[in-house]
Amino acid sequence: MNKKIIFLGLCASVFASSCTKNFEKYNTNPEGATQEEVERDAYILSSALTGLQSWVVPLDVNTNQFTECLLGGSYGGYLSDSNNGFNGKNFATYNPENGWARVAFNDIIPNIFIRNNKVKVVTDDVVPHAVADIIKVLAISRVTNIYGPIPYSKVGVDGALNAPYDSQEAVYNLMFDQLDEAIETLTARRNENFSSKADLVYGGNVIQWIKLANSIKLRLAIYVSKANPSLARTKAEEAVSHEIGVITANVDNALVQPTLKNPFRVVMFEYNGGDSRVSADITSYMNGFKDPRAAKYFNPTTFTTGTNAINGLRSGINIPSGDDVKNYSNYNIAENGKVLWINAAEVAFIRAEGALKGWEMGIPQVSAGTAAEGFYNTGITLSFEQWGAGNASAYIADNVSLPARYIDPKAQFSYTGATSTTTIKWNASASATEVNLERIITQKWIATFPLGVEAWTEFRRTGYPKLMPVMVNNSGGRVSTERMARRLAYPQEEYSENNANVNEAVSTLLQGADNMGTDIWIAK
Repeated sequence: MNKKIIFLGLCASVFASSCTKNFEKYNTNPEGATQEEVERDAYILSSALTGLQSWVVPLDVNTNQFTECLLGGSYGGYLSDSNNGFNGKNFATYNPENGWARVAFNDIIPNIFIRNNKVKVVTDDVVPHAVADIIKVLAISRVTNIYGPIPYSKVGVDGALNAPYDSQEAVYNLMFDQLDEAIETLTARRNENFSSKADLVYGGNVIQWIKLANSIKLRLAIYVSKANPSLARTKAEEAVSHEIGVITANVDNALVQPTLKNPFRVVMFEYNGGDSRVSADITSYMNGFKDPRAAKYFNPTTFTTGTNAINGLRSGINIPSGDDVKNYSNYNIAENGKVLWINAAEVAFIRAEGALKGWEMGIPQVSAGTAAEGFYNTGITLSFEQWGAGNASAYIADNVSLPARYIDPKAQFSYTGATSTTTIKWNASASATEVNLERIITQKWIATFPLGVEAWTEFRRTGYPKLMPVMVNNSGGRVSTERMARRLAYPQEEYSENNANVNEAVSTLLQGADNMGTDIWIAK
């Protein structure tokens, strides 16, 4: 027994890759289930695959706080920091300490590689292998969009990061290849569903995983549409023309059911009375648009005076002390609420942008004058359906309402600058391409809350939605207040533990200084 305890302790210190050898020998309880019974229950596969799924939008609360709330939430215009202990070291004011900036790199990449490999160790079934590769691509796409060039093609199964870097272009090319291979594998085995216990997203339904893979491929295609237009069009058209195709209905939305509490709920309600609040950016847009989804997304303010309307807290401020900062609107998320990866509305908006570019994106569900307009209206309709927000037709027809100017309920952080002049209704004029692009991205942004890393990626590649600039910029001139943060610098650990490779990446692949003001390839 003592030997078993020592072995398990060693496993915890050197990650799962070290524990694969003799796993069954050391981890079988002689008085418990037999190996045959364990396999029958798909326990081993369940542990491996659900563990992998938990690292896309991290279900671990601390990791989620850094990557989704403090980083993505701030830069994507969704959330704002409400703990004044964060002043001077947070993402929002462009001066994160290394302990914050390292998380997406040092925690997510190793976990994804280790757990992806574990799936392939515990089963010979190529269906879970393909699903694991889809999950890996989805997770890594978010990491490369945070940093730019990263170690990817040469990272070992043990997840060690002392590997050469790939350019972001090379990372995207490899991700497309891996998605294509997974799609081909699953399409040939579309009826070979696997254990529902091994899948927190689709309960083992292979058809839905094919739709998800095509939808991720479509998302990545639109991300590279500025950097490599021909590749983008090819991959996008492949995704929507595939015999099974992309996500088109809310029943196929990729939503993960946490095994414990929803991590956003913990961060925004339990940590110090809530370490984050909803951002004034998204509440101002939705208030101005008279958007009925706002009441579904957000809780009203809890100030003792005033109307208790929905008002977010401005991001990039000197966070005040006291209780007032906790009275701004919060995320209306239940303890058992699911975590979003991608939804049908986002897919429709991507197809709208593709159609606006002249790509063949198929036929929209909501008919309109052009394919771009039809997919745009479809995206809004699907989002309203997802949230049970009523009939979207009046909202779609609104050509008057504008995003509201932010007036801070406590009169400390109000915004007096120019706001967006975009309205909701599509403009059918042939000269309105840029105006309609802003519409697409703005409505997509509203529909994909709270996916902050994705929202930040959209902002960097398109400039939309138009967000309020920070009030405090602690970057020392490295980050433009107008263009905002473009990436994160590499963790300090890379310079001490992978020095030659990180320096090579900065000098030849990044094409700029290793700071937050340098553009990544897809958003130059």
